[in-house]
Parts: sequence; C-alpha cells; structure tokens
Amino acid sequence: MARPVLAIVGRPNVGKSTIFNRIVGDRLAIVEDKPGVTRDRLYGVGEWLNTSFSVIDTGGIEIDGEDAILKSVRIQAELAIEEADVIVFMVDAKAGVTPSDEEVAQLLFRSKKPIVLAVNKVDNLARQDDIYEFYSLGFGDPVGISGSHGIGIGDLLEVVCNLFPDKKDDEYGEEVIKFALIGRPNVGKSSMTNAILGEERVIVSDVAGTTRDAIDTPFERDDQKFVIIDTAGMRKRGKVYENTEKYSVMRAMKAIERADVVLVVIDGQEGIIDQDKHIAGYAHEAGKAIVIVVNKWDVVDKDDKTMQHFTQTIRDHFLFLSYAPIVFVSAKTTQRLHKLLPVVIQVAENHSLRVATHLLNDVVSDAVAYNPPPTDKGKRLRINYVTQVAVKPPVFVLFVNEPELMHFSYERYLDNKIRAAFGFEGTPIRILSRRKSSDKE
Repeated sequence: MARPVLAIVGRPNVGKSTIFNRIVGDRLAIVEDKPGVTRDRLYGVGEWLNTSFSVIDTGGIEIDGEDAILKSVRIQAELAIEEADVIVFMVDAKAGVTPSDEEVAQLLFRSKKPIVLAVNKVDNLARQDDIYEFYSLGFGDPVGISGSHGIGIGDLLEVVCNLFPDKKDDEYGEEVIKFALIGRPNVGKSSMTNAILGEERVIVSDVAGTTRDAIDTPFERDDQKFVIIDTAGMRKRGKVYENTEKYSVMRAMKAIERADVVLVVIDGQEGIIDQDKHIAGYAHEAGKAIVIVVNKWDVVDKDDKTMQHFTQTIRDHFLFLSYAPIVFVSAKTTQRLHKLLPVVIQVAENHSLRVATHLLNDVVSDAVAYNPPPTDKGKRLRINYVTQVAVKPPVFVLFVNEPELMHFSYERYLDNKIRAAFGFEGTPIRILSRRKSSDKE
C-alpha cells in the first residue's frame, strides 16, 4: 500500500528544505552505511502519531534553462500538485506576502488539493502577529512555524495528517506478485510491459516520457497471478520537464512502494548513469526485492565477453545491489524475455522467506565459532540468540550483550553467511542488534 504524499511548495529561501529535514528527521541519513547508494534530498519518509507518509521537497528540484525565479516556482508547484495528496504552502513571516507567493497561491487554488498554509520563521512570540497578513492568500488559518527552532512542526503535521485520504486495503491478494518497472525515461519500460503481456496494452513511443499514468495490469502465467505496474513518465512535455531528472525519480516512488518486486531497467545501449543509481537506491532503501534488467541487448555490439564485462560494470556501479540478479533482454525482439518471470517469482519467494529459528541459530553459531567478533577496548561482542521478526524484506534480530560492539564489517560477514546458507537472492535483508534483556541488569 502506497503511503500518502505530502509536498512542500513555496518560493526560494522560505525554508522548505529545513522543514523537510525536520519532518524526515535522520531517516535519510541512517538507512545503510553501504557504499554506492546515491542519495539526494528530494524524497523522504516522515511519521507523525503512527501515520507514515512520503515527503517531497520541491526545493530539491533543479530546473535547467531560464533562471527566472517565478518560472522555477511555477514548475515546482505544478510537479507537487500532480504528485501530492496534501500540499504545505510555505511562506516567510519576515518577508510578508510577495508577488511570488500570490502566483503560487493561484496555482494551488486550481489544484483542488488540500492546502495547509505554513508561515515559517515565526521564531518568537513577537513574530506571532506577522502571520495574520497571510490570511489574504485565502487558505484559512495559517500555521506559524520555525524551521530553525523546531517550533510548531507538530501542530503542522497534525493538520496535514488529518487531511490525508483514508487508507485503502490492498486490492490484490497475498498470492499475487506485484512488480514494477522503474528506470529513467526511454529505457523501454512500456515496450517491456507490452512484450511481457504479449499485447499492445501501453502506448509505446520513441519520445522519452510518453507514459502518462502508472498503469496496473493484472495477468496470469502458469497458474501464478501477477500485477505489472508500469511507472508513469513525464506528464508535461517540453525540455524543461524532461531535463528534470529528479522528477522521474519522484514519479517512480509510488510504484516502488506498492510493488513486491522492482525491476530496475537499464538501457544496454547507453549504459549506466547516476539517475539509474538514484532510482535503484530508493528501491533498495524501501526494502523491495530487486532484479536488474538490461534492456535493448539486441542492439549492443557484442562478443563472447560483452555480457561478462557489462555484468562487472553493473556490480561496480551498484555495490549496494550485490544480491540482485541481472537479466539481459530485448523488449523489441523478446530475446531472453522468457527468463524474466521465473526470476521475478524466485526473488518474490526469497523476499517472503521465513527461516526456522533453530536453523538460523545454527548458522550464526557456526559463523561466530569460525570467525569470532573482534574485541573493542577489551570487550567482545557476544551473540546470545537470533530470530527472524519480519519478511518483505527479511529482518533478523541478534540479541547481544552490547549492541554498540556490533561493527558494520562483522554485520556484513553475518549477512553473507546467512545468504550463503539460505539464499535470499534478489532481496535485501536487515540485521538489527538488540541488547538481551538479562544483560541490562
């Protein structure tokens, strides 16, 4: 089930990114200390009173071309309007109402989306009276906040969460494998959707960004039910939108959250660019099963070493996806396409795999006996017990004497041993260290 989406919109220098960081806290920073995950500051996850939601910081969207501030603000607002369930419209108490604020207000009025007006830089009681001027924008009661001091953030989020749409149950059953095709524009996602389905269900064009909406297509193959989610491309036309790479990352996020398996589609002819890593990084951090799909393999000049070299290039660029299988296909000629769904099924099963506790403890005990944890200032990590607490992705909790003694390199060693014993190809696994209750005494 996709989280509701909150977008933060406003002219430059009103403090959008500061509020974004306040809302997502340290979630972006603590994900995983693994090399190769390319992050940006555009999209995060916030939580308030048990409501989890996605947050878009439109201040992170960079617009190529003209430098006109008003044009940039308009584009950012339009992108947010398309994506968001609720929009926070940020203004600056110190600057008062500006023409740019009024321009954004007109756009937001036409959006028919719930709007919360947040007046930033209300840093003390003396500035509280400054918010009344903003009633003129026509969005009801403004919420006074201070990003730099953290004032009023809770009040703002309470209003926002009350405006989110009601949660809907997953419309598909547990037995259905939902997989999404993600990737930058024009890597062949729609062509691959049609090739898998065997019919022209999605409009295909050589123009990057012609898919208008995320399209769910249920189908069945060999008694296994699937839903294929073709991620939406650029809705707006024109150079300024198609050059906004981060926008297509933002578009992919909803599909990633709804999917069990994510197919990261790479253009075999053009090779790998940073945007591919951005998109794959989001899928990894969301804990989804992942398959790397190299498309357009039919047009690549090949010899007997080409696939091996391309595979190594992918492994070098996507160090954080060492667990993900790689499939080389051509959507146009359907070359190797028959190999794709069996891999999707396998990684979906691994994503849901639950290991018996006694087997898990046997593997970890053997790993510790073979390679004991190193000492730190005379103290040695002691692992008392391990159990699996979740699936999709598999999560393992190690009960230890001192969690802070768990070094990331030793955690990676245990990760490798668990994978060697039980597989888990195609899915990230999470290892958490917790203090054994009796060791607190």
